[in-house]
Amino acid sequence: MAGLPALIADIGGTHARFALVDESGAIGEMMVYRCREHAGPAEAARLFLDHMKPAKAPVAGAFAVASALSGDRVEMTNAAWSFSIAELQATLGFERLQVVNDFTAVALSVRHIHGADLMEMGGGAPLAGAPIAVLGPGTGLGVSGLVPTQSGEWVALATEGGHVTMAATDPREAQVLDILRARYGHVSAERVLSGPGLVNLYQTLCTLAGATPAAEVTPPWVLEQAGAGGCPVCADSLQMFFAMMGTVAGNLALSLGAKGGVFIAGGILPRVKEAFRASDFRRRFEDKGRFRPYLANIPVWLILHPEPAFAGLAALCLQDHPRGQ
Repeated sequence: MAGLPALIADIGGTHARFALVDESGAIGEMMVYRCREHAGPAEAARLFLDHMKPAKAPVAGAFAVASALSGDRVEMTNAAWSFSIAELQATLGFERLQVVNDFTAVALSVRHIHGADLMEMGGGAPLAGAPIAVLGPGTGLGVSGLVPTQSGEWVALATEGGHVTMAATDPREAQVLDILRARYGHVSAERVLSGPGLVNLYQTLCTLAGATPAAEVTPPWVLEQAGAGGCPVCADSLQMFFAMMGTVAGNLALSLGAKGGVFIAGGILPRVKEAFRASDFRRRFEDKGRFRPYLANIPVWLILHPEPAFAGLAALCLQDHPRGQ
């Protein structure tokens, strides 16, 4: 099949993940590299290919990057990597290299993920042919959508919706955002709904509680302490995180008219999936005054698939080939 095999990569602010898509469209073994340990994607890709030693070298690539895309130059938002798409294609010897936003890739995946890879978060049945919203917290906050065309195809949106202004829904959240505004100026949704955002919530709530924050705080530490019950501020931070996710997800559903459903991805929430499902998320998702009934019917799923971007990138590789549709 022309264009296959292909190299796919999901490049975030912390890690770069690589795998091969074979000539049948199947995704092979994945390897993960820390971005800061390599000069750029070309070096990491070569290391991966040297390790895998594929029988047939890939002739094309599809890379998802955690960055806004405009033209040939890619500047990573939360990592030091910067590269030219054309130069990377030439360096790797590919006939074609497609580079998309990481949440564009996740959006492309949602029509290919089913069953145990999804956890229901309430709502009614999806409306066939209606727009779909996709968002998720990780190193940053990714936002995308999947919109049907008149021809029956689906187009994934490349957005920077994680950087919309975060709004408070009660006086306590307003206090949190006031403190963060003094630190950052503009407080985006990503400043609270991401790994670093969870740390921001913890530190800010410590300030409001008159407590001294731990010296070295990481998102996994906050999650661990919240689950163990040994740190009330950590538990409070996580609950605020869940509630704010509901606010932002509901805003996105209204903005897109996402009656096809809302899918939540990212590396944080699957680690605390049961606490998330039992949280205030769904109430806050629907808490839009006169439009509560509108949102009550919209289904939400948490994506548990370990690499949804890979499913979307594989679909992108196969897009021009009928057997892959």
